[in-house]
Amino acid sequence: MTAPDSVPLHALAEDNLAAASPDLLRAMVKTFADALMSAEADTLCGAEYGQVSDERVNHRNGYRPREWDTRAGTVELAIPKLRQGSYFPHWLLERRRRAEQALVSVVATAYLLGVSTRRVEKLAESLGVTQLSKSQVSAMARHLDEQVAAFRNRPLDAGPYAFVWVDALTQKVREGGRIINVHALIAVGVNADGHREILGIDIATCEDGAGWLAFLRSLIARGLTGVQLVV
Repeated sequence: MTAPDSVPLHALAEDNLAAASPDLLRAMVKTFADALMSAEADTLCGAEYGQVSDERVNHRNGYRPREWDTRAGTVELAIPKLRQGSYFPHWLLERRRRAEQALVSVVATAYLLGVSTRRVEKLAESLGVTQLSKSQVSAMARHLDEQVAAFRNRPLDAGPYAFVWVDALTQKVREGGRIINVHALIAVGVNADGHREILGIDIATCEDGAGWLAFLRSLIARGLTGVQLVV
């Protein structure tokens, strides 16, 4: 059942999130984009939002909405406004397609392997943003982590799920300074509305009976019902 480790797991997750869970992908992309713009605005102001500092040179002055069309649909961005001068994210203009790909990629990776400050830093660097503080990076990672956790543990209440596909993909990851294989157990189902939905995903060190049993039991505990065919 296990696919070769050459399968690009993050790319598969991107496709599944975009097709099966566009609302999730859209919300997470918005979270990252808004947080990144907020951090850039704080840098221009010389201090973080609401912080009293002698180094502050400017202040926030609300937001202006802007629509951003992505593969997951239209994202409603909130671009910070400044009291003096103006701000607009250069990466949204100069690297529009690249920005979307980078955001979707880090969201998919976070969904699969968890959120880390290093992944957030790499995302910012890929968009040309290099002046983020550690607290800003940590806040961005924390916000995304909360969304990932909420989605992965959500009740499966859109059933019955008549058809369920399960598979495992092997992926090489770095852990403790060495490269190891992990197994991503994935379940996708067709909900009562006839739409595909990612039911769950779990990372295991070994694809064995115990791992699969625990994974499937977790889906049932979250409300998986009405299954007629498992592929």
